[in-house]
Amino acid sequence: MIAGLETPSAGDVLFSGSSVTRLTPEQRNIAMVFQFYALYPALTVAENLAFPLLVERLSKQDRDKRVNEAADILQLTHILDRYPAEVAEGEKQRIAVARAIIREPACFLFDEPLSRLDVELRETMRAQIKEVLQGLSKPTVIVTHDQLEALTMADRITIMRDGAIEQIGTPHEVFAKPENAFVASFIGTPQMNLLDAQLVKCEGTEAEVELDGETLNLEVDGALSGEAAGPIQIGVRPRAFSLASEASSRSISVEAELIESMGAETLIHARTSRQTEIRVVVPRQMRIRAGDILPLTPDPGQTHVFNSQGRAVRT
Repeated sequence: MIAGLETPSAGDVLFSGSSVTRLTPEQRNIAMVFQFYALYPALTVAENLAFPLLVERLSKQDRDKRVNEAADILQLTHILDRYPAEVAEGEKQRIAVARAIIREPACFLFDEPLSRLDVELRETMRAQIKEVLQGLSKPTVIVTHDQLEALTMADRITIMRDGAIEQIGTPHEVFAKPENAFVASFIGTPQMNLLDAQLVKCEGTEAEVELDGETLNLEVDGALSGEAAGPIQIGVRPRAFSLASEASSRSISVEAELIESMGAETLIHARTSRQTEIRVVVPRQMRIRAGDILPLTPDPGQTHVFNSQGRAVRT
């Protein structure tokens, strides 16, 4: 719909406050970067970059000037005479981005731009593309299934499920204040723990819940005053637990089952006495073994509460 390939059933598409809803795709001045690059194999890198400018009927002098400028921004000057088959995957990605910016568009659309790259190259390209886009100061819409890509590259994130918007916010907002259990579990690695519980009573940010037959007192991330008692889910991120010295009304007792080293940190898969799985991340200096009993205390204000419909409960 932004590009003009689909017609909205309602509402308007606005560029800089002006409606483009009834404009054709070629009238909108959109540049797209595809998941599969779409480079012409029989053209050199320079010819691939210049191709969109042929449609605009620019002079050869103007085309060469823009090609050199774009190549300089994306560090492609040394491969302008090569063909796509002769360059690396990361360079192909930069060529696709350069071909998009060379047109000086009103808006960029990126479709899974880094999905074909290996992990190390993806990290490098993520930083490079973000730096280029910030320098151009043009609105950019990036579609991705990679949450880390979204969190690191975006100013604002729209999280969608089955064609419906679940939440819109800054990377910090969608991570720290998820509006529902889907967003809470989707954003963040490892995933947030979502534990079925019963809300017994609450006062402000203090909540008394029943989890696996045990009473637990929690300081949650938003006031629950007036919230009716009943079934809830409590969400705690694996890094938002502290290991208590002993069990208390504020801790959850679990047994460690599987230990995964992640380098600087250790991921522990554990279970409560009623087999509820809980994941917790601790510093690698902590020596935890399978079979250890761990009293886990959720950090104050880091427990999220979701009602029976999965919506966040907070003021």
